[in-house]
Amino acid sequence: MTHAALRPPLAAAVLSLVLAAVPGAGLRAQTPTPPAATAYAAPQAPVVDGRLDDAVWADAPALDGFVQREPAEGRPASERTEVRVAYDDEALYVAAWLWDRAPDGIVLGQTLRDASLTDADAFLVILDTYRDRQNGFVFATTPAGIEYDGQVVNEGQGGTGNNRRQQTASAGGFNLNWDGAWQVATSTDGEGWYAEMRIPFSTLRYGRGGDQTWGVNFERRIRRNNEQSVWAPIPRQFDLYRVSLAGSLELRAPARRRISVTPYALADAFKDYTVADPEADLGGQVGVDAKIGLNQSLTLDLTVNTDFAQAEVDDQQVNLTRFSLFFPEKRAFFLENAGTFSVGEAQSAELFFSRRIGLDQGVEVPIRAGARLTGRAGGFQIGVLDIQTGSTEAPDPETGLATTLARAENFAVVRAFRELGNRTRLGGIAVSRVDTDDPDDHNLTFGVDGRLGLGESLTLDGWAATTRTSEPDGGEAPESDDGGEYGFGLTGDYTTRDWEVSAGYREIGDALNPEVGFLNRRDYRFASVRVLRHVRTPATSWFREFRPHVTWRQFWSLDGFMESYLLHIDNHFAFENGAFFQLPGLNFTGEGLDEPFEIHDGVVIPAGTYHNVEWSFRANTNTSAPLSATGGWTLGGFYSGTQFAPNVTVDYRWSDTFAAALRFDWFDVRLDEGDFTTAVVGLTASYSFTPRLYVRANLQYNDDTENLGANFRLGWLDTAGTGLFIVYNDTDHLGRFRRTGVPAGPLQRQFVIKYTKRFDVLR
Repeated sequence: MTHAALRPPLAAAVLSLVLAAVPGAGLRAQTPTPPAATAYAAPQAPVVDGRLDDAVWADAPALDGFVQREPAEGRPASERTEVRVAYDDEALYVAAWLWDRAPDGIVLGQTLRDASLTDADAFLVILDTYRDRQNGFVFATTPAGIEYDGQVVNEGQGGTGNNRRQQTASAGGFNLNWDGAWQVATSTDGEGWYAEMRIPFSTLRYGRGGDQTWGVNFERRIRRNNEQSVWAPIPRQFDLYRVSLAGSLELRAPARRRISVTPYALADAFKDYTVADPEADLGGQVGVDAKIGLNQSLTLDLTVNTDFAQAEVDDQQVNLTRFSLFFPEKRAFFLENAGTFSVGEAQSAELFFSRRIGLDQGVEVPIRAGARLTGRAGGFQIGVLDIQTGSTEAPDPETGLATTLARAENFAVVRAFRELGNRTRLGGIAVSRVDTDDPDDHNLTFGVDGRLGLGESLTLDGWAATTRTSEPDGGEAPESDDGGEYGFGLTGDYTTRDWEVSAGYREIGDALNPEVGFLNRRDYRFASVRVLRHVRTPATSWFREFRPHVTWRQFWSLDGFMESYLLHIDNHFAFENGAFFQLPGLNFTGEGLDEPFEIHDGVVIPAGTYHNVEWSFRANTNTSAPLSATGGWTLGGFYSGTQFAPNVTVDYRWSDTFAAALRFDWFDVRLDEGDFTTAVVGLTASYSFTPRLYVRANLQYNDDTENLGANFRLGWLDTAGTGLFIVYNDTDHLGRFRRTGVPAGPLQRQFVIKYTKRFDVLR
């Protein structure tokens, strides 16, 4: 099936679609006046045990009046909720009474640090400590008593062009991987459940000490009702991260410097079976991280001999495109305050991407030392990062001789931006990579970005960048004929209770080369438009809303050749219990090849333009149930033939201690040039003895490589993500030598024991 390709619009025309759809976008929405509270100065610190029977809580004023954000915006919460806040010279204390008339219906969730709050009852706190109405710290827990924390930037909207979809990657609006030092305890009885938190001032960042006002909001989630209620009212199109709508909290915070030191010791055994005469490589390593509070706003992080032994493994992916896949950062040192360094388009054109440091083609490169300075100075949010890596050698698979995989290099980033209120900001970034042994070998990236908030509904984003790369002889590489070392992007996002409208335009030159960033393609123009309508059905108790929508996006090369397009027409059906399915899910697609493309071993698609129609379908059951499923398929035209790509994930949870997920992705591709099938199967399982002691396994099999990867991890956590970690990694080849050229058997095995402990030197 074919249809005419869509024509490229001008950038102004694309953005005008947003403005045309929002005649009143510049007007501020009428929202209730946020509530205000004063924290109680506690003469004695409460015992954090979740029982809430300390005298402090009897004297502290109660904060109530919670109203729903979902499903019935503005109505009182279905269950009574009450919060009290106190403080002393050391910490902020939060207590929550979460009464429930049906305690048997409380959903515990999984007992695992930072486990998802989507499928459990939960209590959340957000603190806008600078009162800038854009950023904040989140602390949350469930009836299982887990620690859940993260950092919010840009009110959770992420990097430029990320619209309102929440992210947890480096360019995202919510950094779940930030781990603070704090305490929480919960308890339950026949009247509900209760939560008690202790958040040290040393964990937070704020202005000068003394009397001050912070932004604050609280949220309660009742999963059986799929209900979210808040203390300070928030329209349903936003969420708790909308700190500009938060209430206020008056308190007195101490002015003091904070210094903590976190040393680690590691022992490991590694064996590479791909080389001749493999031998076990036994080793050990020690290192240290330090966190120095220069003042209440600026923090200096130092690292020596950085190690990432407890980092999670990457999920296996099948790539049937011509472009690079994106694998998110999972290493804690780079994830803290990652939003500060985010500029560009998430997962497609990021000017700084930390996975370029310390990793080279999947091989770990030693990080000798590094420093990061983040915080506020002179009204600016600043971030400075400098990392020095060592060289890496590995034996050549054929000759056995040592081969240099990566040279010793220095990586540096300088980032600054100023927030101007109502989601508006302006900033810049500079990134460099320099060969330590040959400074003439270098790469530089420069960028600027900005965001403009108009009223409560309309947000405009933009960014621009250029790069400079040295020639092998030390000179600067000349620009391409059309001056192609450039890139820029413009987006607009309009969000109300009933409508989501977004549009964007992006252009990447043929020579843009951010070597410490991420580009999945070059030499293109890109435009997109998305319109979605929320249609609520309050008269139907078991059904929540319809979401009809249309999405169009298209890529062209800079000379006007159509590279790909998608016109997606769909409707989502959302049920009150969280179940979901989509229909019709029609995709009108196009791919333009200016040269042949080898999509699979021996299957080469000729140059040409291919137009197709496909049907996509996705659905999930109630994911808070002990057994749930999520899956779907893509079926229809694909280049010169067809593809059928079903996928399914089955999740099982027993009480709050055991959870397992089985994932299956299948690709059946039939083309005029040849047929092939491939699949990825993954199994993850975890068992939590307590909120801080767990075991976890991750098994993945890739039918294309015929490799089975296994990762087993035991974690015995202390504060702020430190503790004891025991990790075992194993990769085995299960294929036939005739097809893969690799003998069946083990490829690599590794066993790691690591212990790390945080010491507060000054707080």
